[in-house]
Amino acid sequence: MAAYGVCRAADGSVLLTRGSDLSSYPGVWSLPGGGVEHGEHPADAVVREFAEETGLTVGVTGVRGVTADVVAHPDGPAEHTDRIFYDVTITGGELRPETDGTTDLAEWVPSAAVAGLPLLPFTARALGVPFAAPAEAPVDDEPVHRTGPVQRFGAYGLVTDPDGRILLARISEGFPGGGRWHLPGGGTDYGETPEQALIRELYEETSQIGRLDGLISVGHRYDPAALGPEGVPMDWHVIRVVYRVRVDDPVPATVTEAAGGSTDRASWFTPAEVAELPLTELAQESLADAG
Repeated sequence: MAAYGVCRAADGSVLLTRGSDLSSYPGVWSLPGGGVEHGEHPADAVVREFAEETGLTVGVTGVRGVTADVVAHPDGPAEHTDRIFYDVTITGGELRPETDGTTDLAEWVPSAAVAGLPLLPFTARALGVPFAAPAEAPVDDEPVHRTGPVQRFGAYGLVTDPDGRILLARISEGFPGGGRWHLPGGGTDYGETPEQALIRELYEETSQIGRLDGLISVGHRYDPAALGPEGVPMDWHVIRVVYRVRVDDPVPATVTEAAGGSTDRASWFTPAEVAELPLTELAQESLADAG
């Protein structure tokens, strides 16, 4: 899981960093950013990475977008990475290169010169620069498994129909938040983008077919004392993106077997009915954000 910042000067130049010999892609340029540490909000990861790679302190002004890819690294196996992009502005510091890190140069690049640089594909995509897409790594490759604390990326939807009803799914007893009503959605599978994961989860949990209509928010929840469905403690960190979703042709909400048992009921509610329900923290925050 990784987060990056898009920072532009008044003349349109964009701040980029170049991969060092310690990186997987020496000499290739990228947006400043990197991996999200366990328990860290992705926006905080951008601020930290900017300081490490460029010497600049920045403030996050908004979320630009979210994506995912599967890349076969030259020095390792294929790996799925969820990526979050923020717009940032400089608040202090002096531009300088990173020392003994995975980047060796930080530089303002004029917009007209960006396309002429060797760019990592996700950087080119985020900046709207044409690029030759690398060969796709097979999505059925064995995912990279890591032991220890659990970090998960999930996509959720604030789902409505033409009548203004809101679609919610109830968490099964025995799972974290059991008995509370939650936004439809869940974790991304290996090789899935957040959008693909949400459309899949929406159908599995509620039998609805929806269309995404914009990104609402990016947040996280860190619970080092969370209990899994078997009551086993888990050092759990989940990063959650929430989209606005429209269902143009609603059907009776039904949980399918593919939901895996974590959802025991789904239903459409009027806003007045939602106000009387026990809601998860994410559902409460998303309804408030959508206003």
